[in-house]
Amino acid sequence: MKIYVCIKRVPDTAARIRIDGTSIDPSGVKYVVSPYDEFAVEAALRAKEAKGDGEVVVLTVGDAAAAEQLRAALAMGADRAVLLEGEVGMDGLATARALAAELKEAQPDLVLFGMKAVDGDQQQVGPMVAELMELPCVTVAAEIELEGDAVVAHREVEGGVEVMEATLPAIVTMTKGEHEPRYASLKGIMAAKKKPLEQKAAQTGESRLRVHELSYPPERQEGRIVGEGADAVPELVRLLREEAKVL
Repeated sequence: MKIYVCIKRVPDTAARIRIDGTSIDPSGVKYVVSPYDEFAVEAALRAKEAKGDGEVVVLTVGDAAAAEQLRAALAMGADRAVLLEGEVGMDGLATARALAAELKEAQPDLVLFGMKAVDGDQQQVGPMVAELMELPCVTVAAEIELEGDAVVAHREVEGGVEVMEATLPAIVTMTKGEHEPRYASLKGIMAAKKKPLEQKAAQTGESRLRVHELSYPPERQEGRIVGEGADAVPELVRLLREEAKVL
Protein backbone atom coordinates (compact mmCIF):
# COMPACT_ATOMS: atom_id res chain seq x y z
CA MET A 1 0.00 0.00 0.00
CA LYS A 2 1.55 3.27 -1.14
CA ILE A 3 -0.04 6.41 0.31
CA TYR A 4 0.98 9.90 -0.79
CA VAL A 5 0.13 12.95 1.30
CA CYS A 6 0.31 16.37 -0.35
CA ILE A 7 1.20 19.13 2.12
CA LYS A 8 1.80 22.87 1.97
CA ARG A 9 4.14 25.27 3.77
CA VAL A 10 2.06 28.09 5.29
CA PRO A 11 2.52 30.87 7.86
CA ASP A 12 1.74 29.82 11.42
CA THR A 13 -1.88 30.70 12.16
CA ALA A 14 -0.72 32.51 15.31
CA ALA A 15 1.76 34.70 13.40
CA ARG A 16 1.24 38.45 13.00
CA ILE A 17 1.00 39.01 9.25
CA ARG A 18 2.29 42.19 7.61
CA ILE A 19 1.52 43.06 4.00
CA ASP A 20 4.33 43.80 1.58
CA GLY A 21 2.79 44.91 -1.73
CA THR A 22 1.05 41.92 -3.29
CA SER A 23 2.30 39.38 -0.74
CA ILE A 24 3.04 39.07 2.95
CA ASP A 25 6.29 40.15 4.56
CA PRO A 26 8.03 36.87 5.51
CA SER A 27 10.48 38.43 7.95
CA GLY A 28 9.96 37.07 11.44
CA VAL A 29 7.10 34.77 10.33
CA LYS A 30 7.20 31.14 11.44
CA TYR A 31 6.12 28.64 8.78
CA VAL A 32 4.44 25.30 9.49
CA VAL A 33 2.66 22.42 7.77
CA SER A 34 -0.89 23.56 7.03
CA PRO A 35 -2.99 22.16 9.92
CA TYR A 36 -5.47 20.33 7.67
CA ASP A 37 -2.52 18.67 5.94
CA GLU A 38 -1.35 17.45 9.35
CA PHE A 39 -4.71 15.68 9.72
CA ALA A 40 -4.05 14.02 6.36
CA VAL A 41 -0.57 12.90 7.44
CA GLU A 42 -2.01 11.42 10.64
CA ALA A 43 -4.75 9.64 8.67
CA ALA A 44 -2.14 8.16 6.33
CA LEU A 45 0.02 6.92 9.21
CA ARG A 46 -2.98 5.31 10.91
CA ALA A 47 -4.04 3.64 7.65
CA LYS A 48 -0.54 2.20 7.22
CA GLU A 49 -0.49 0.98 10.82
CA ALA A 50 -3.90 -0.65 10.39
CA LYS A 51 -2.71 -2.49 7.26
CA GLY A 52 0.51 -3.55 8.96
CA ASP A 53 2.71 -2.55 6.04
CA GLY A 54 3.04 0.01 3.28
CA GLU A 55 4.71 3.34 2.63
CA VAL A 56 3.71 6.93 3.41
CA VAL A 57 5.27 9.57 1.16
CA VAL A 58 4.87 13.31 1.72
CA LEU A 59 4.90 15.59 -1.32
CA THR A 60 4.93 19.35 -1.73
CA VAL A 61 5.50 22.10 -4.28
CA GLY A 62 7.63 25.01 -3.09
CA ASP A 63 11.09 26.46 -2.72
CA ALA A 64 13.99 24.94 -0.81
CA ALA A 65 12.62 26.25 2.50
CA ALA A 66 9.68 23.81 2.22
CA ALA A 67 12.09 20.98 3.06
CA GLU A 68 11.65 21.99 6.71
CA GLN A 69 7.95 21.11 6.61
CA LEU A 70 8.66 17.86 4.78
CA ARG A 71 11.12 16.94 7.54
CA ALA A 72 8.42 17.71 10.11
CA ALA A 73 6.12 15.18 8.41
CA LEU A 74 8.97 12.66 8.26
CA ALA A 75 9.48 13.15 12.00
CA MET A 76 5.81 12.28 12.55
CA GLY A 77 6.44 8.93 10.86
CA ALA A 78 6.29 9.31 7.07
CA ASP A 79 8.81 7.15 5.22
CA ARG A 80 10.17 9.55 2.59
CA ALA A 81 9.51 12.92 1.01
CA VAL A 82 9.52 14.59 -2.40
CA LEU A 83 10.02 18.33 -2.93
CA LEU A 84 8.91 19.69 -6.30
CA GLU A 85 10.84 22.93 -6.52
CA GLY A 86 8.85 25.73 -8.10
CA GLU A 87 6.88 28.86 -7.39
CA VAL A 88 3.63 28.47 -5.49
CA GLY A 89 1.15 31.22 -6.26
CA MET A 90 -2.59 31.67 -6.01
CA ASP A 91 -3.23 29.60 -9.14
CA GLY A 92 -4.37 26.30 -7.68
CA LEU A 93 -4.50 24.70 -11.12
CA ALA A 94 -0.76 25.30 -11.67
CA THR A 95 -0.02 23.58 -8.35
CA ALA A 96 -2.43 20.75 -9.19
CA ARG A 97 -0.70 20.15 -12.53
CA ALA A 98 2.70 19.85 -10.86
CA LEU A 99 1.36 17.41 -8.25
CA ALA A 100 -0.57 15.38 -10.82
CA ALA A 101 2.51 15.00 -13.05
CA GLU A 102 4.49 13.55 -10.15
CA LEU A 103 1.64 11.36 -8.90
CA LYS A 104 0.97 9.88 -12.34
CA GLU A 105 4.56 8.67 -12.40
CA ALA A 106 4.48 7.41 -8.80
CA GLN A 107 1.18 5.50 -9.16
CA PRO A 108 0.12 5.56 -5.47
CA ASP A 109 -2.85 3.58 -4.18
CA LEU A 110 -4.22 6.52 -2.18
CA VAL A 111 -3.56 10.26 -2.20
CA LEU A 112 -4.54 12.42 0.78
CA PHE A 113 -4.81 16.20 1.01
CA GLY A 114 -5.92 18.57 3.72
CA MET A 115 -9.33 19.90 2.69
CA LYS A 116 -7.75 23.35 2.33
CA ALA A 117 -4.59 25.33 2.98
CA VAL A 118 -5.06 27.88 5.75
CA ASP A 119 -3.37 30.66 3.76
CA GLY A 120 -5.26 30.62 0.43
CA ASP A 121 -8.36 28.75 1.71
CA GLN A 122 -9.25 27.70 -1.85
CA GLN A 123 -10.27 24.06 -1.23
CA GLN A 124 -9.59 23.21 -4.86
CA VAL A 125 -6.17 21.60 -5.40
CA GLY A 126 -7.18 18.10 -4.26
CA PRO A 127 -10.26 17.87 -6.51
CA MET A 128 -8.27 19.41 -9.40
CA VAL A 129 -5.60 16.72 -9.07
CA ALA A 130 -8.33 14.06 -9.05
CA GLU A 131 -9.79 15.50 -12.25
CA LEU A 132 -6.39 15.68 -13.96
CA MET A 133 -5.67 12.07 -12.98
CA GLU A 134 -9.23 10.88 -13.68
CA LEU A 135 -9.54 9.39 -10.19
CA PRO A 136 -12.50 9.24 -7.79
CA CYS A 137 -12.42 11.96 -5.14
CA VAL A 138 -14.04 12.33 -1.71
CA THR A 139 -13.76 15.73 -0.05
CA VAL A 140 -13.89 16.88 3.59
CA ALA A 141 -13.57 13.42 5.12
CA ALA A 142 -13.24 13.24 8.90
CA GLU A 143 -12.18 9.57 8.95
CA ILE A 144 -11.05 6.95 6.46
CA GLU A 145 -10.71 3.17 6.43
CA LEU A 146 -9.07 0.91 3.87
CA GLU A 147 -11.20 -2.10 2.98
CA GLY A 148 -9.85 -4.35 0.27
CA ASP A 149 -9.49 -2.36 -2.93
CA ALA A 150 -11.53 0.58 -1.65
CA VAL A 151 -11.31 3.50 0.76
CA VAL A 152 -14.33 4.21 2.97
CA ALA A 153 -14.64 7.86 3.98
CA HIS A 154 -16.85 9.29 6.71
CA ARG A 155 -18.05 12.85 6.10
CA GLU A 156 -19.73 14.86 8.82
CA VAL A 157 -22.91 16.46 7.49
CA GLU A 158 -25.66 18.36 9.25
CA GLY A 159 -27.49 15.95 11.51
CA GLY A 160 -25.35 12.90 10.86
CA VAL A 161 -22.48 11.18 9.08
CA GLU A 162 -22.28 10.40 5.36
CA VAL A 163 -20.35 7.27 4.44
CA MET A 164 -18.82 7.10 0.95
CA GLU A 165 -16.76 4.38 -0.72
CA ALA A 166 -14.28 4.94 -3.55
CA THR A 167 -12.36 2.30 -5.48
CA LEU A 168 -8.59 2.61 -5.25
CA PRO A 169 -6.62 4.43 -6.50
CA ALA A 170 -8.48 7.43 -5.14
CA ILE A 171 -8.02 10.92 -3.70
CA VAL A 172 -9.44 12.08 -0.34
CA THR A 173 -9.25 15.51 1.28
CA MET A 174 -9.26 15.46 5.08
CA THR A 175 -10.75 17.70 7.74
CA LYS A 176 -10.42 17.53 11.49
CA GLY A 177 -12.01 14.42 12.91
CA GLU A 178 -10.45 12.07 15.40
CA HIS A 179 -7.10 12.33 13.64
CA GLU A 180 -5.34 14.55 16.17
CA PRO A 181 -1.81 14.84 14.74
CA ARG A 182 0.78 13.00 16.81
CA TYR A 183 3.73 14.86 18.25
CA ALA A 184 7.10 14.03 16.75
CA SER A 185 9.26 12.23 19.29
CA LEU A 186 12.96 12.96 19.71
CA LYS A 187 13.66 9.60 18.08
CA GLY A 188 11.39 10.55 15.18
CA ILE A 189 13.09 13.93 14.75
CA MET A 190 16.53 12.32 14.65
CA ALA A 191 15.34 9.61 12.25
CA ALA A 192 13.81 12.24 9.93
CA LYS A 193 17.27 13.64 9.23
CA LYS A 194 18.29 10.34 7.62
CA LYS A 195 15.10 9.61 5.69
CA PRO A 196 15.14 10.17 1.91
CA LEU A 197 14.08 13.63 0.67
CA GLU A 198 14.15 13.84 -3.11
CA GLN A 199 14.22 17.22 -4.84
CA LYS A 200 13.21 17.74 -8.46
CA ALA A 201 11.87 20.52 -10.67
CA ALA A 202 8.12 21.10 -10.55
CA GLN A 203 6.11 20.98 -13.77
CA THR A 204 3.83 23.86 -12.83
CA GLY A 205 3.43 25.51 -16.21
CA GLU A 206 2.37 29.13 -16.54
CA SER A 207 0.34 30.62 -13.69
CA ARG A 208 -2.82 32.31 -14.99
CA LEU A 209 -3.76 34.00 -11.73
CA ARG A 210 -2.08 37.12 -10.37
CA VAL A 211 -2.55 39.01 -7.12
CA HIS A 212 -2.90 42.73 -7.88
CA GLU A 213 -3.36 44.05 -4.37
CA LEU A 214 -3.50 43.04 -0.72
CA SER A 215 -5.08 45.31 1.87
CA TYR A 216 -5.91 45.16 5.56
CA PRO A 217 -9.56 44.83 6.56
CA PRO A 218 -11.19 48.09 7.69
CA GLU A 219 -10.88 48.86 11.37
CA ARG A 220 -13.99 48.14 13.37
CA GLN A 221 -15.76 51.10 14.92
CA GLU A 222 -15.91 51.26 18.69
CA GLY A 223 -19.03 49.89 20.27
CA ARG A 224 -21.67 52.07 21.88
CA ILE A 225 -23.64 51.49 25.06
CA VAL A 226 -27.18 52.73 24.48
CA GLY A 227 -28.55 51.91 27.91
CA GLU A 228 -29.32 49.02 30.21
CA GLY A 229 -32.19 46.59 30.50
CA ALA A 230 -35.58 47.00 28.84
CA ASP A 231 -35.27 50.79 28.75
CA ALA A 232 -32.52 50.48 26.12
CA VAL A 233 -34.64 48.51 23.64
CA PRO A 234 -36.38 51.48 21.88
CA GLU A 235 -33.06 53.26 21.27
CA LEU A 236 -31.39 50.03 20.13
CA VAL A 237 -34.20 49.36 17.65
CA ARG A 238 -33.98 52.94 16.34
CA LEU A 239 -30.21 52.65 15.76
CA LEU A 240 -30.56 49.30 14.06
CA ARG A 241 -33.22 50.73 11.76
CA GLU A 242 -31.82 54.21 11.02
CA GLU A 243 -28.03 53.83 11.30
CA ALA A 244 -27.19 50.16 10.77
CA LYS A 245 -30.17 49.74 8.41
CA VAL A 246 -30.55 46.07 9.22
CA LEU A 247 -34.24 46.25 10.16
